[in-house]
Parts: sequence; structure tokens; C-alpha cells
Amino acid sequence: MDAFYASVELLRRPELRGKPVAIGGHGEPSRRGVVTTATYEARAFGIRSGMALRRAAELCPQCVFLPVDFDEYRRYSRRFKAAIATVTDRIEDRGIDEVYIDLSAVQGIRVDGGAPVARDIQRRVLEATGLSCSIGLAPNKLLAKIASDLRKPGGVTIVDEADIPALIWPLPARRINGVGPKAELQLEELGLRTIGELAAAPLSMLVARFGANYGRWLHEAANGRDERPVVTASEPVSMSRETTFERDLHLRRDWQALAACLAELCREVAADLRRRGYAGRTIGVKARYDDFRIVTRDQTLPGATDDAAAIRRAAFECLGRVPATRRLRLLGVRVAGLARTGAGAEPPRRGAAGASTAPGASSAEPAPLAAAEQAELPLSGEGNPLAL
Repeated sequence: MDAFYASVELLRRPELRGKPVAIGGHGEPSRRGVVTTATYEARAFGIRSGMALRRAAELCPQCVFLPVDFDEYRRYSRRFKAAIATVTDRIEDRGIDEVYIDLSAVQGIRVDGGAPVARDIQRRVLEATGLSCSIGLAPNKLLAKIASDLRKPGGVTIVDEADIPALIWPLPARRINGVGPKAELQLEELGLRTIGELAAAPLSMLVARFGANYGRWLHEAANGRDERPVVTASEPVSMSRETTFERDLHLRRDWQALAACLAELCREVAADLRRRGYAGRTIGVKARYDDFRIVTRDQTLPGATDDAAAIRRAAFECLGRVPATRRLRLLGVRVAGLARTGAGAEPPRRGAAGASTAPGASSAEPAPLAAAEQAELPLSGEGNPLAL
């Protein structure tokens, strides 16, 4: 989907069309927060996802800032995915605004490279949501993902194997989904800046620098090879919630505020688990210091739980093992080792009074006080993943 959150907001505020708009945090650049997404007009000023709101305001003083509204974004997410499902049920859900689609069995996919089918999907999504989407049509998911970003907004890009040298190889290596900032820096040190340069690099050099698995994967990806199927049914591996503080908090001096935040995050994660019918065994805490270093701590329980009290007890035990060396700017809670809680599933662990048992977890956390909370899309065609 094209600038998904921002586009949803523009449906509610059509007077902002054509103006630079950024979505993030509480929608106030004077308060701490980061940009979740931005309109293309805002991106022209250099505003990007993950950028501090204050920095975005410096780059574009006339930018309009809006708070995130995840309930509304989820509603539109369900709508656009339902529209795609009228074409095929071979859909791999990749998040709130992204899917891969296997169009190999769709009638007409071999006509004009699948372009008529892609445009039909765009029409259905537009009618269902009022939003535009960009589609990449390719032989595999990796190429479809890259192609979906080439003609935004509202574009259809078809990439066959013969198109790789002209369309894919001139792009920066970071355009490969799976090449992050650290890998990009290491590639630059090797003199490899484009996908084409990476494709031409000796496999032995990549393996020596990145190891056997990642080195071979880089070589395959740069040459447009990807054997992953479109996965239409999968189970989540974890659920989490996190928040960035208005001001940095110290683990000792600001304990009450941190305790309130952690307790609220635990309640939110527990509600997410129950709503989706899961329980988890491993409870983890993520903390980001004021120098942006991240530390995580976790605890595995004897049995899966979806109970807020049990999650809270384990989370506080984990937080107690986070070194109080610097102030914290972010705190998160994660529940992993998920299992279904429906019919036939082992019931989640709960204590006699309705609270889950978590042997070994500390029960010395202070009483909870209050407060906090905090995701864009691809399609695929003939054997072709279509990335939106």
C-alpha cells in the first residue's frame, strides 16, 4: 500500500492532500516520538520513517503532524486484504499494509505479463478502501518486493528474469529486503554499492566476509534467485508492545513511572494474546538506553500463559536484570513461544485466584499505576509473487 497510514489519514482530512504530512507518536514534534510514515510531499523534504519528529519539523517547518491511530489502520488493512481475496486466496500476510500473492492460477495472468490482473487488483482495492497500492509482478517474492517499490504511488512494475540487468542491478544493494545498514556498510567497504556489483562479486569473497549462509544468500539474492514459496497460513512467533518515553527515565530514580509503563504494556500484550487466541511461555523485556544501545532480558515459564498478572511478574523480574547504567528512552514487553488456546489446546497456566503462576518470578514489583502504546505492504504473479 502507498504511504498507508498517511493515506488513511488523508481520507479523513482531505484538506491536507498535496501537503507534507507526517504520522507518528502523539502528532506533536515538541514531544518525543518518531515518524511512522509520511506523505510523498513530506518525503521530498527528506522526512523518513524512524526519524525523530523534532528533526522532521526542522526539515519541513510547514509539515502537518498527526498522531497514529492503529485501530483505524487495522480496519483499512482488513478491507484491502478482503478486496484481494476476491481475486485469489493464495495470500501471504506480511503485516498491516503488505502482502504477497501467488497469481499462478488466476485467469489471465499470462496476458500482457499479468498487467491486466494487477490493474484489476488495484481497482478492487481502490473501490474497497479509497486507497492506492503499488504492485510488483515477478517470478519470485524477492524480485516482487523490489519491483513494488519502483513506481510508487499507484504503479505496476513487471520484472522478468531478462529484466534483472536493466531494472534491478543498477539499484543500491540496500534495496534487497534483508540487506540492512550494517551489511550495507560492509558491502561498501568491499566496493560493492549496487545490486549488480554484488551479483558480480566472487562468492568466495562474500562467504569470507559474511559467513557461509549469509554470503551465499547475498549472492543468490543479487542474481534474482529466491525459492521461498508464498506461505498462506502461518502462526505468529511472538507478540509485543513498546513505547518511547517523553523524557528519558532512570531505572532507580524514575522507578514508579517505569513500573506504571511496564504494567500497562503487560496488560496490552495480554489483551492482544487473548484477542487472537494465543498464550506464550517466554516473557521478555526490551530496553533502549539514551545512547540508543538496546538490551533484552527474558524468562521462560513452565507453561504458556495469556494472563496479565503472570506476564507482569515475569516482566518485572526481567526488568530487574537490566543494568541501571544509563537512562532509558524506550521500554517494551514481548511474549514468545506462542501456542493456540482454542479447543483441544492445553489451557494456559493460571493461579488459584485467576492469576497465572510463574515460578521463580519476582512478586516484589510495585502496584501498577498507568499508561502507553505503538507498523506498511507488497503483492506477487505467475509462479509470480505479486507484492503490494
